[in-house]
Formats: sequence, C-alpha cells, structure tokens
Amino acid sequence: MTDIRIEVSGLHKAFGSLEVLRGIGFTTPRGTSTVLLGPSGSGKTTLLRSLNALDIPDSGVVRIDDVSVDFSLLPPGKAGRATARDLRAQSGMVFQSHNLFPHRTVLQNITEGPVVAQKRPPDEVVAEARVLLDQVGLADRADSYPYQLSGGQQQRVGIARALALKPRVVLFDEPTSALDPELVGEVLSVIRDLAAQGWTMVVVTHEIRFAEQVADQVLFLDGGVIVERGTPERVIGDPQEERTRRFLRRVLEHG
Repeated sequence: MTDIRIEVSGLHKAFGSLEVLRGIGFTTPRGTSTVLLGPSGSGKTTLLRSLNALDIPDSGVVRIDDVSVDFSLLPPGKAGRATARDLRAQSGMVFQSHNLFPHRTVLQNITEGPVVAQKRPPDEVVAEARVLLDQVGLADRADSYPYQLSGGQQQRVGIARALALKPRVVLFDEPTSALDPELVGEVLSVIRDLAAQGWTMVVVTHEIRFAEQVADQVLFLDGGVIVERGTPERVIGDPQEERTRRFLRRVLEHG
C-alpha cells in the first residue's frame, strides 16, 4: 500500500464560462495535513468539494487510497452517481456552517450517518460516539440539542460527526469562518489534536498562524491553479511568488 493517501491530477472545473480549477494536481501522504490558502474565488472550496465529489469536476482524476475516479470517464446517470458515492465514502466533511439536525440531540446527530448510511450496529456506534464527544470536549452534552450549544460547540459536534464515519480523509471547509472570534480557538484546538493523532486532513482556512502550526504541506491557490506549494516554513515564511506575498501581507494586516 502506498504512503500517498490522496492523489489528484489534471483537475478541471468550470461553472458556465468561469474556469474555477485549471489543471490542479497534488498528493497528500497518509497521516499529514494539507492546508489550502488563497484569496476568495481562487478555487479552494471547489477543489475541496471535488475531493469527495460534492462538486463534480469536468475532467481529471481523484484517488483516495484504492478508490479512484477519472471524472473525464464518469458514466452518466445512476452509474456515475454510484461512482461518486464510492469516492465520497472515503472522506468526512466539516462545513463552514455546522448543518446539524436541529430536532436531534448531539448524540443522535453523530450516530445517524454510521447507523443509517453505513448500517453499523447502533450499540457500537453509540459507544464510539461518546468517545468522540469526550475527544472534542463535549462528553457532558450528548443529550443536548443544537440550539442549546454555542457556535463553537456545534462545530465541534460537526467534527465528531465527520469522524464517526471512520473516513480515510477529513475535509474542512473554513471551519471557523462562521464563528465569533472568541470561539475560533476551541475549534482550531480540536483540529490541531487531530493532526497530532495522525489523521489525514485537507483544510481550507484563512487562519495563517493556524496553518503554520498544523500544516505539513501548504498549497497557495490563485486563479484556479496552484501558484506555490511546500512546507509552511517555505510558503508562508519565505514565499517565492509575488501573488503569495501580496495575499499574506493583506491577510496578516487584517488579522
């Protein structure tokens, strides 16, 4: 088995006449964190959503472990949707907004996917969910409803829900962007812990200091291409491209 968990090559995606991804390619080794940086409209979220086929690329290949999809050859109709589902099953997604079911408890939100979609034994799933709640610091909130939680707590439930599916990869789409500033730290702390535990993660964020702490690899995107890639020390600490330097100056000035 290769040490490369995610392999992307030649990824293209357009919305109408707007070309959002223009031949993206990269690899992510198992147990590492890749952070996607770039200005709004650079293609970061579309790239992230392409990794689990929430957005279907026009062409290119995405492989996660032994599941590979060539989007140029994706069959139409049900067969294509089934192939996309196979890829989606490899990852857990944490969105900007927590998207919890408001009429279900915290525990029910976490167990729904494994029990209903994965057909796993409820008792086993509940036991694992309680362990995950303890891991994200919410062991005492299993029976609470989302409206009884802060935004940061809801996002931590969203992370536990993604982990409950036992994904090969965890995808984060600006997980702190909808939070009040005082709640950002608690969510970033959980993600740091996951990185330390060896989860394979791809994170879209504007939190530059967090990216420096958690990333093994930073990809800076602009205009649908990867402009610069490397360790955080190189891409953030010593960027070679003017577009990267301009972006970092702007973000850090407003940070």
